[in-house]
Amino acid sequence: MRNYESRKRILVTGGAGFLGSHLIDRLLALGHEVVCADNLFTGSKRNIEHLHAHPRFEFMRHDVTFPLYLEVDEIYNLACPASPIHYQHDPVQTTKTSVHGAINMLGLAKRLRCRIFQASTSEVYGDPSVHPQTESYWGNVNPIGVRSCYDEGKRCAETLFFDYHRQHGLDIKVARIFNTYGPRMHPNDGRVVSNFIVQALKGEPITIYGEGRQTRSFCYVDDLIEGFLRLMDTEAGFPGPVNLGNPGEFTIRQLAEQVIELTGSASKLEFRPLPSDDPLQRQPDIALARDKLGWSPAVPLADGLKQTIAYFDALLADGKR
Repeated sequence: MRNYESRKRILVTGGAGFLGSHLIDRLLALGHEVVCADNLFTGSKRNIEHLHAHPRFEFMRHDVTFPLYLEVDEIYNLACPASPIHYQHDPVQTTKTSVHGAINMLGLAKRLRCRIFQASTSEVYGDPSVHPQTESYWGNVNPIGVRSCYDEGKRCAETLFFDYHRQHGLDIKVARIFNTYGPRMHPNDGRVVSNFIVQALKGEPITIYGEGRQTRSFCYVDDLIEGFLRLMDTEAGFPGPVNLGNPGEFTIRQLAEQVIELTGSASKLEFRPLPSDDPLQRQPDIALARDKLGWSPAVPLADGLKQTIAYFDALLADGKR
């Protein structure tokens, strides 16, 4: 391993994305060197433009479906479009990003004998028949639906990670991420928080699919990144998977009403048919994260929404100039 001193050189794939850019900020603040690899399909240079002059930051335009050769001490594999609009745009490429990307990053970690983190997802649980979802639940996933490119791609990536762990003794960490929101979300990614905020700030109708009774659990990005770091620092014999998300459960309608209140918008609710395979319930059981990581979310939904609304307000204002 390279690790010459306490400062590490860390690769973050998907580092120009929403989560990746926040992770890089934290890693740099901790004194590490960071290599950001991103093909900018859904990531944005805007998310990392404040880092270009940083002496310990390096950007590399790279698609993880192709091998990558460099020397690092740790790898965070976050590369993959994560919103339905983006991952359904080119579903074959989405599956390739999850599967070929995992193979290439695992191959790099195997050569370097370094620790590797996989950003998996609560979507591996599909439309769950168990509520809330624990890590032992195997899921209820449609393997041929419109969301399968993402759901099954991430499930296959987990399979690869654990097979590399068992077959090659690779030091892996797998996190299952539940709904996360915050500044630097893509304004047109189709996710419920960004959709509602942008629509409210523009005074447009708030689009709710179904009757808005489906539930989600919303974790602020700073809380999630803290979970990443704590999981990465656990002992080698603990690969996960670990649920990372906020167990506070809200209906989609409750979220919409709170966004309207916080923005002071005059937007009205507009109801549309529920999309195919959209889960009706999604709530993490985070007992394992509390026990092994000493982690639980600290930011209340209202506080996180205020920060996110301020970000989108500035973004929309900037776009008008």
